[in-house]
Amino acid sequence: MTIDKVWPNGMPSVGQTAKRSREIGKRDIELFTEISGDRNPLHYDEKMAKATPFGGIVVQGGVTSAILNAVVAEDLPGPGTVFLQVNWSFKAPVRPGDRITGHVEVTRVREDKPITELKTRVTLDDGKLVLDGDAVCYTMPLKR
Repeated sequence: MTIDKVWPNGMPSVGQTAKRSREIGKRDIELFTEISGDRNPLHYDEKMAKATPFGGIVVQGGVTSAILNAVVAEDLPGPGTVFLQVNWSFKAPVRPGDRITGHVEVTRVREDKPITELKTRVTLDDGKLVLDGDAVCYTMPLKR
């Protein structure tokens, strides 16, 4: 299989973008807690969370960043893609009921291996940046 045939949607190009949105609910916090064991009171105890600089319940960072997993695995580069490296900075809290959008932009594509570098970010519906950073991805060929 040639390098340009590995990517299910064709070889990505620099500047190509994709995004995906979803509303975050209380159940997302509960499911992430089941998976991770993260029972931080900031995610559950409204009174305690209100007394912090966050001013209320916040969603776990893993829930916020998970939208980027979906964009990368489903859209760009697409199925067969996994993260090799991520560098993410969390800029603002996400709260239950917020709608988030994960954005990726291709910044580099290797021609010798199916490796793609991406600019990544997550925003709220009002445009507020909640996660910013970059990622390196590897796309493995999948038998179809």
